[in-house]
Amino acid sequence: MMKLRSHPPNWLGLMIGNSRLHWGKFQADTLVETWDTQHLNQSPLEMGWSWLHQISPVPLFIASVVPEQMQLWQNYPQAEIITLELLPLGGLYPTFGIDRGLAVLGAGNQLGFPILVIDAGTALTLTGVNQNRQLIGGAILPGLGLQFSSLSNRTATLPQVAFPESLPQRWGVNTSEAIASGIIHSMIAGLREFITAWCQEFPHSKISITGGDRIPLMTYLNSQYPKIAALIVDTPEAIFWGMSAMVRDRNLPSLNRVSL
Repeated sequence: MMKLRSHPPNWLGLMIGNSRLHWGKFQADTLVETWDTQHLNQSPLEMGWSWLHQISPVPLFIASVVPEQMQLWQNYPQAEIITLELLPLGGLYPTFGIDRGLAVLGAGNQLGFPILVIDAGTALTLTGVNQNRQLIGGAILPGLGLQFSSLSNRTATLPQVAFPESLPQRWGVNTSEAIASGIIHSMIAGLREFITAWCQEFPHSKISITGGDRIPLMTYLNSQYPKIAALIVDTPEAIFWGMSAMVRDRNLPSLNRVSL
């Protein structure tokens, strides 16, 4: 194990998601900037990422849900890896996503436990942790974008439909409206049921939402179920809050020494 300083003065966090690379720039515990880039098709050293070299040798802390993308970083200097078994949460199963773990850790540290985290990304996930930081469980379904694209990609005649700016009418009068209605009304109704069930078991729990599709999703929820939407706290930086907690409190292994 490589022992790091508890508070690196400047560092980068990289969450390798299903669709994109999510970056966070930190000054000690303070997140000062976030941005996204595309997945790599070769190692960053081979790509000559000059912007990353310019801020080197600040430590780079990485978590990933895409093993093939993780492999591309194994020889990058100053890289440290955050893995599932290091998270200070109980009851995590071996295939539990590190992104879900970091998000629920970060949101819980900021808002308090128990907590239910909705991650509206490529997949839409719900993750519930109790007051003892024990995983209660969760759910996974295709995210908004994936549901919309799958219909056009896997059918002969259904069109690609963009997210509507507002909640669509329930009964569509053309194919595009019917697709938008079916996906969005089904998704928000499902969220309402999950949130209601969680609040019955944990009435004092916080509920947070993160992920790239959270804004349209919250727009639809607020239109149809305003009382449910009012319970949800916008936490776009939840994963990076979780990373910060790990950098602050844990010793992480060198990525170069981890068997990937």
